[in-house]
Order: sequence, then C-alpha cells, then structure tokens
Amino acid sequence: MALDINQLRDLLAAIAQTDITELTLKSDDFELTVRKGVSITPTSDSGEASTPYQAAGSVGVPISGSTIPTAPTPVLEVASTPAATVPSVPPPGVDQKWEEINSPMVGTFYRAPAPDEDPFVEVGERISAGQTVCIIEAMKLMNEIEAEVSGQVMEILVKNGEPIEYGQALMRIKPD
Repeated sequence: MALDINQLRDLLAAIAQTDITELTLKSDDFELTVRKGVSITPTSDSGEASTPYQAAGSVGVPISGSTIPTAPTPVLEVASTPAATVPSVPPPGVDQKWEEINSPMVGTFYRAPAPDEDPFVEVGERISAGQTVCIIEAMKLMNEIEAEVSGQVMEILVKNGEPIEYGQALMRIKPD
C-alpha cells in the first residue's frame, strides 16, 4: 500500500475532524500511527533523535513543513516494526521514583475480577511483581494486567468501568 503526500494530508484532515484519537495502518513496508495530542520525536537505533515525522518504507516524504489542520493538530508517527513508544512523563508533583503501570491496550478498566468481588489492589497496599492488579476488557475478552515491579500502590488513576487508551497510566507504584 503506497500513500502519496496528498492522500496522507487528506487522511490527517479527516481524522482531525473526528473524535478518533489514534489510528494505525500497517503493511509489509511500513507502519503508520496517528495520535491526536501526543508529541513524538522518533529516535534512531543509535539513540539520537531523527527528523520528526520521517517515514520508513514507502512513505518517505517528511511532512513537518506541510500545512495540516490545526484543531487539534494530529501528530504523525511512522516507524518500522517494532513501533516507537511514547515515554511516559509524570505530571509535576509526582515522585519521580514512582513507577507507572500503563495500559497495554485500549479497553475498559476494571479493578475487580467481578462486580461483587473485592478489588485486586487498594491504595497503600503492597504488591509483588507478577501480581494481577486489574483487568482490561477489550473486544469482550478480559485481560489480566500484572505488575512489573514489587512495591506499594501509591495512586490508582482510573475509575472502575472507565474507558482507557493504549499507554495510559493506570496506577503509580513506589518500588521496593
């Protein structure tokens, strides 16, 4: 699948006029992810920042200088597999030593295994690596999310039954 700059511009304009917050297109040659409200600067294999919006594969035209709708401005990320990830920056006032548990998918957040059961974890509770801390329902499948670190639950950032996005912070943990 090849996209020229005009098709790409039309796609971005159409997305800017909708409630879509993320769109991913994949082919054998490239992967295209468009996210609203996220600023991304891809890095090269050497760790140095590369030109923003530089494409890999068949969409090889930088678009940073083109005119794209401004309300809200979609940000284009194009990378070869594996896709680049957005680093999570905690808001001001959050202890930098805390680790975040981020959502690996889009779905619905649930604190307990069933509506009538106790939550997996509470604020102030100690958890261990590999312990289930919540469930994310995606496409009618219940996905258990496990902690990657041991420590104390400092904040639960999402309400039970709330829709969540990929990469969204769910909890903050003070590691042991």
